[in-house]
Amino acid sequence: MDKPKITAKDFFLWAGAMITFYWSVIAFILLTFDYINYTFPNALSYYPADPYQSGISYEMASIIVLFPVYLLLMKLIHGDISRDSSRNDIWVRRWALILTLFVAGVAIAVDLIMLLTTFLNGEALTTAFLLKVLVVFLIASGVFMHFISDLRGYWDLYPARRNAVRIGVAILVAVTIIAGFFIVGTPQQARLARFDAQKVNDLQNIQSQVVYYWQAKQKLPAVIDDLNNSLAYGSVPVDTQTGEPYVYEATGVLSFKLCAEFNTQSRGNQNVYSEFAYSEPARPTPVGAKGMPPQDNWQHDAGQVCFDRTIDSSFYPPLTKQP
Repeated sequence: MDKPKITAKDFFLWAGAMITFYWSVIAFILLTFDYINYTFPNALSYYPADPYQSGISYEMASIIVLFPVYLLLMKLIHGDISRDSSRNDIWVRRWALILTLFVAGVAIAVDLIMLLTTFLNGEALTTAFLLKVLVVFLIASGVFMHFISDLRGYWDLYPARRNAVRIGVAILVAVTIIAGFFIVGTPQQARLARFDAQKVNDLQNIQSQVVYYWQAKQKLPAVIDDLNNSLAYGSVPVDTQTGEPYVYEATGVLSFKLCAEFNTQSRGNQNVYSEFAYSEPARPTPVGAKGMPPQDNWQHDAGQVCFDRTIDSSFYPPLTKQP
């Protein structure tokens, strides 16, 4: 019996199905990893205020667009097979299924190796690490079992079960995407958090300008506009959300406070600059500092929050005037 000939339609249907499938699976795994990282953040690193800027939006979009395309392509493929059973024996189908089985098997093996290596090295098995290992193992195992069943013709014998699996996977994907809005918030909530991160960045900038001003003049600025000096450190930033200036008030000879209106309660470490905040002119480095003081705490609640600061002259001594 002659081998069935492969047509251009067969090749591109299977090529498109495999590309969209691999892309969707990778995006799903990365999306799940992002949820885990957000829920169980690393204490040694800062999680950005806007999780959608870390890849979540791209991963969601990839799944929303490509996974239905994969289901549609597979429906067309199985429609051709039901009309012509010889389509089951074309080489492109067997190569696609065997390649997927190989990739899934390698993923399972690597996943278990990573788990055992971490355990044997005596490293802490964190919740985030174990969840990631479990996610990869379950997805790779599910892919392996599904495609080996397809290779053996199981789904052709039980098409109703194949449809049930499709519906179940589609529901799982939809639930995962919707759950993301409860885990990391909606894009609108993330935008508000990003505004808050920018406000913290601006206040840090203003604080450094106040310190530099005191070092140069041995007095605090009376009002925030006194800091406007294009030669030294540029203009004072304003609230990018409202366009209004931030609140500054000198409360003593060496003490002052900075206030801003925040949208939400801070989450994570606010002691460092957020890489997702809008870029601002470089703030001046205090001159002649003898050491680094403890980092300021920029945690905040929603609403107007003020941060009281006191300049320690041992850390930031006055500038020496040139003769």
